Amino acid sequence: MTTRQSPPFRADHVGSFLRPKRLLDARAQHQKGELSAEGLRAVEDDAITEIVNFQQDVGLQSITDGEFRRTYFHIDFLEQLGGVKTDIPVMIQKPDGTQELAPPVMRVIDKVRHVKDIQLADFKYLKSQVKAGLTPKVTIPSPTMLHFRGGRAGISKEHYPDLEPFYQDVANAYGDELRSLAAAGCTYVQMDDTNLAYLCDDKMREAARGRGDDPDELPHRYASFINRVVAQKPEGMTLAVHLCRGNFQSTWAAQGGYEPVAEALLSEMKVDGYFLEYDDARSGDFKPLRFLPKGKTVVLGLVTTKLGQLENKDDLKRRIDEAAKYVPLDQLCLSPQCGFSSTVHGNAIAVEAQRAKLQLVVETAREVWG
Repeated sequence: MTTRQSPPFRADHVGSFLRPKRLLDARAQHQKGELSAEGLRAVEDDAITEIVNFQQDVGLQSITDGEFRRTYFHIDFLEQLGGVKTDIPVMIQKPDGTQELAPPVMRVIDKVRHVKDIQLADFKYLKSQVKAGLTPKVTIPSPTMLHFRGGRAGISKEHYPDLEPFYQDVANAYGDELRSLAAAGCTYVQMDDTNLAYLCDDKMREAARGRGDDPDELPHRYASFINRVVAQKPEGMTLAVHLCRGNFQSTWAAQGGYEPVAEALLSEMKVDGYFLEYDDARSGDFKPLRFLPKGKTVVLGLVTTKLGQLENKDDLKRRIDEAAKYVPLDQLCLSPQCGFSSTVHGNAIAVEAQRAKLQLVVETAREVWG
């Protein structure tokens, strides 16, 4: 067994990292009008250089910018597409009488289109900081994020009386974005998707029914939706998808094994690789991996980013052996289950634990795959 020369790599990661205090302070100053956009970007650049060096020192082959320029993993990208609007978060009353801030809601209010290169400048800076021989990776939200949360009601019936043109317009916008990145030398893109994982949860499936969708049909529809993007993938680019059951300040939103979505996800979807959460019992067993065809890769997210306690290396190796009963070992890789900071708020985990967990992933992968 040898190391992989193309992504996903034997030791990989989802992409986001804990934001340093100076970056959080700069963002707060910018929001108050005390720091210009240029000033904020200079602080971001410096923090990104530091997190790039951190990843390189740990021994990772894929390098991200830590998502240091984002507040949310999905909104910051999607709201820059033409035709997409984010509603301002509001305080809502909970059944117990307390109040909480409702998450921002994204709506499609016009024809979706690619009005500008969204990640291009960020990628160019990332690439300039990465050592030769390593691979800069761009993470973007899955296109399904524009449908699942609001369903049909979240998409303008005036501009999309039928959803078929909606799916194609979104795919075309993604294709434009991928082409702009490829022209700048990007060879590795990961799409982050909560929706297929949410469809493994009975409560989430019921909520989808309440919006007028069939939770048994949606996985196949979403596989077809993402395949429209894959069809426009530039030559030489690896396109992976990461499934997440929620990752906000060490909390989660959904649970359930992959069986309800496995066939659509692994057999029908034409991406190159999958980052799958397998850090605890919420994710079920490895049996759904039987649907993985030859030529594709599953990155096993066995190391949690939600808790600081370090996993045992022998336990990780045993779990990899369990997964290899359903998928050849050569089609498997290892990573943390999610990012360490899917939103600017970050998980309840120390920076030292973040490093230790990544080092564990790298060391375990070397011992398992050589």
